[in-house]
Amino acid sequence: MKRTKVAVLGSGNIGTDLMIKILCSAELLEVAAMVGIDTASDGLARAARSGIPITHRGVEGLIAMPGFADIDIVCDATSAAAHRANAAALAPYGKTLIDLTPAAIGPFVVPSVNLHAHLEAGATNLNMVTCGGQATIPIVAAVADVTTVHYAEIVACIAAKSAGPGTRANIDEFTETTSRAIETVGCARRGKAIIILNPAEPPLMMRDTVLCLIGAADHDAVTASIEAMIARVAAYVPGYRLKQPVQFTPLGQDYPVDTLVSCDTALVRTKVSVFIEVEGAAQYLPAYAGNLDIMTSAALQVAESVARRRHRSALSADA
Repeated sequence: MKRTKVAVLGSGNIGTDLMIKILCSAELLEVAAMVGIDTASDGLARAARSGIPITHRGVEGLIAMPGFADIDIVCDATSAAAHRANAAALAPYGKTLIDLTPAAIGPFVVPSVNLHAHLEAGATNLNMVTCGGQATIPIVAAVADVTTVHYAEIVACIAAKSAGPGTRANIDEFTETTSRAIETVGCARRGKAIIILNPAEPPLMMRDTVLCLIGAADHDAVTASIEAMIARVAAYVPGYRLKQPVQFTPLGQDYPVDTLVSCDTALVRTKVSVFIEVEGAAQYLPAYAGNLDIMTSAALQVAESVARRRHRSALSADA
């Protein structure tokens, strides 16, 4: 099987970790370029040692590289503002973009929930939402598969040491993008996202809390749906796990849901609480940086799926 060539835009922590994951996925993918803007970045140095073509001239440098025409996928691990410019520069060349920033130019993609639908629709700029979105939206979607989710709130708590300059610069985009995706992908009627940078020492692993307000529903069916979803995510993020059993809290008529959701208070009967932990694979980043690992693992899943579809299309054309 001919490997699909991939360029990684961004030579920081996320881009470097993604590069290493792609190198480990040698059956399907090939890193054809590593692109940065910092000549001293560890990502560019590691790529050069691995014999990967590099440039420190950003997207312009990528477009000017001799092998650019053969690259099918560009993974952007820069920032929301940079991705907008990168997407515009790459638009004339017909590449598939996998966006690891909160720019949200293309459709929101959570592999365990809606990846195949977007690939079938021919989407070419696939947005990976946010780390908190990748960790929590599958849970909201799992609950929504069983019953209406009137309101969903997620709290993503990550180690402060795992939040680099890009993450810190995109906090507003994180909350806005994740909140929208909770609704559009998770199918909650209203969503809210909160991120906490935990300065604890030693650093703690990523922890995510998902709260859903639902009406009357079969609690066993909700639990089974959540557990099945966790298994689907863990298939490509091995450190993704349920921290404790799913909790159901009955709500009285005095619960102030009218301040949270635009619905009849009487429709809300139960609060579902789900607690997730994400441990990183420690291929490049520390194990506590599960927030970064889940993004690169999800992006790898998307890239591999794109590569498989291209291979099947090529076989069909040859036939």
